[in-house]
Amino acid sequence: MFGAFERMVAWRYLRARKGERFVSVTAAFSLAGIALGVAALIIVMAVMNGFRQDLVGRIIGLNGHLTVQPEKGRALPDHAALAAKLRGLPGVEQASPTVEGQVLLTGESGGAGGGLVRGIAPEDLRARAVIARGIRRGSLGDFGGEDTVVVGIRLAGRMGLRLGDRLTLVLPQARGADFSVAPKQRGFRVVAMFEIGMPEYDSRQVFIPLQAAQEFFGLGEAVSQVELLVADPTQVAPVTVAVRAALAGQPLRIADWQGANSSIYAAVVVERNVMFLILTLIVVVAAFNIISSLTMLVKDKGRDIAILRTMGAGSGAILRIFLLCGATVGCGGTLIGFALGLGIATNFDVLRAWLLALEGTPFFRPELLFLTQLPAVVEPREVATVLAMGLGLSLLATLYPSWRAARIDPAQALRHG
Repeated sequence: MFGAFERMVAWRYLRARKGERFVSVTAAFSLAGIALGVAALIIVMAVMNGFRQDLVGRIIGLNGHLTVQPEKGRALPDHAALAAKLRGLPGVEQASPTVEGQVLLTGESGGAGGGLVRGIAPEDLRARAVIARGIRRGSLGDFGGEDTVVVGIRLAGRMGLRLGDRLTLVLPQARGADFSVAPKQRGFRVVAMFEIGMPEYDSRQVFIPLQAAQEFFGLGEAVSQVELLVADPTQVAPVTVAVRAALAGQPLRIADWQGANSSIYAAVVVERNVMFLILTLIVVVAAFNIISSLTMLVKDKGRDIAILRTMGAGSGAILRIFLLCGATVGCGGTLIGFALGLGIATNFDVLRAWLLALEGTPFFRPELLFLTQLPAVVEPREVATVLAMGLGLSLLATLYPSWRAARIDPAQALRHG
């Protein structure tokens, strides 16, 4: 497409020579602007993806991606057959019968407070990745039997609990078959403490074995709900449709995490899209800089263009020369920004550790420390979109100045040059 003559002339125009440095400096700033814009877009989108992934994991890591509950009442009797049926559906990785309820917690040191108790089978709790990797003290291997409990580390700190201490659960109104309203209490031994970085969970969540929870809440063999974990939480909608179809006609209520946390999820999606739009404007501004620098280059080289035309260069050759000048700046800046952004995003953990060590002091409050551990998730489709957008804007920015250069009248340019 570009001949040797056109490449040579374009390169000579881009080089800074005495008396022409302003145009070259402007072109250099245009290249830097589009490079920084593309790099910032790739880095910020990767961090936003990491934030969304981490937030989704924290929100639904304890609650399950899907819940199946009785439509009326609080007991789900035939949960074993129901869980087995749900495990066979495509996309479902885990189906865990659970018991959930609010209780009063009291510790050996006299601390007391409210908490949310969740009864779950020990093997199902160990399979919850967000809990398994969040254990700070003790071991999930000790969770089992009838009198063990796993608590949030902030709850343990507030109540002065240590490993091996007894935590008493008090149910203000026992709900057994005898309809007794006498308070019911039971002691459990603390075997592990977890921290997932979300205060609402770390400060009030308590896990006890499923059988102990059934006895404590007077449910017999029934459970409160069946929680499902799916392979891809962001694609929970098709699984929800499959679950509804499999359980059609049964008096059950089915809810997924996106519906239960719709406001939070919508806010994250909107913020991500707004950030993409704002950072795209940086690339657009850089593309306008290419237009201005190329326009100044055309004006500065008006006499040279006229001489080239009189020597036999056609308007198409002039058009291609300035297209090549603009494309070198724009596409070169886009590729530099692509390499820079991808390099930083893929090595974000190393860079973050270096910055934290350089700072020396934490710049987040303790309850927000999880923000310093956010991953950067690079999605190839997004990177390809940013790269295509940068290249497209760069090429579009060169069209008008190049067209103006090709339309210069040699006689007028020499007469007024």
